[in-house]
Amino acid sequence: MEALVLESAQRISLRPFSLPQAVGPRDVRIRINTVGICGSDIHYYQHGRIGPFVVTEPMVLGHEAAGTVVQVGDEVTSLKPGDRVCMEPGVPDTESRASREGMYNLDPKVRFWATPPVHGCLAPFVVHPAAFTYKLPDNVSFAEGAIVEPLSIGLQAAKKAAIKPGDVAVVLGAGTIGMMCALGALAGGCSRAIVCDLVPEKLELIGNTPGVTTVDIRNTSVKDVVNRLTDGWGANVVLEASGSARAFEGIIDLLCPGGCLVLVGMPQNPVPLDVVALQIKEARVESVFRYANIFPRAIQLIASGRIDVKPFISRTFPFAEGIKAFEEAASGKPTDVKVQILME
Repeated sequence: MEALVLESAQRISLRPFSLPQAVGPRDVRIRINTVGICGSDIHYYQHGRIGPFVVTEPMVLGHEAAGTVVQVGDEVTSLKPGDRVCMEPGVPDTESRASREGMYNLDPKVRFWATPPVHGCLAPFVVHPAAFTYKLPDNVSFAEGAIVEPLSIGLQAAKKAAIKPGDVAVVLGAGTIGMMCALGALAGGCSRAIVCDLVPEKLELIGNTPGVTTVDIRNTSVKDVVNRLTDGWGANVVLEASGSARAFEGIIDLLCPGGCLVLVGMPQNPVPLDVVALQIKEARVESVFRYANIFPRAIQLIASGRIDVKPFISRTFPFAEGIKAFEEAASGKPTDVKVQILME
């Protein structure tokens, strides 16, 4: 079958490619319908590596996916052919200590789609463990199902922040993950999410979400806005989702006493953090690496209408134009949040 294959940095092709199709007793075979293009896909496409993960041989891209079950293993009782599903792309060793402790995302042996040497899901069919395959409610589309993965990162950030009803959150960065963090913070109980960026188009889009206040950092001080909206107390939660080293300049000043800083974005290099400033406020620092036990919550939040992800699905390309889809996603069009590929 054809797949969208990263041959090497800057070189992608749509060509026949063999992926494992044997269905084990606890597996399901899925006909892929929709796949989102993630920032990590783009990074591999542009650079051929992310940190220690290096593309050394052709790799199928894609890890944000939804589709239809076409075959189930002998021991699978939770799903049946015809079920519409989305898939959690990281599969841990379920017997590892991290998994037993409930932190399976931190299992060193996690096999994560489209992370070398593991192939992704930009192909007509994939086989996946039923335990990490989730049925979509009738009112949740395939396109929404394919955005559950990035939304889960935002919800993981909200969970790590231990948000309380009425909290005020600051989100630094209005990329896809920053927007998902804002949605997660509001769903978690925040009364307001102050989203900060320097791209007007991104701010305009997320600014249409009830409860969001936007700050254009090119001409406005984030600290001044936070002080004005909190009567000088500070934000309960700061979610750093930009990965920019400059975001850490004065970041503790945005927090209220006892507040929480959640590190979501991944800076390219080490960044300074004022430990004394943290101590004076007895602030907490949390960090996020993917998610664990979040997918079902994300699906239910979409199904209930509590979170609306549809405005953030920017453009859809047919599978036959998958190369163009990557070129467009990599171009950094300011109005794009999530570009998706429709397989069927």
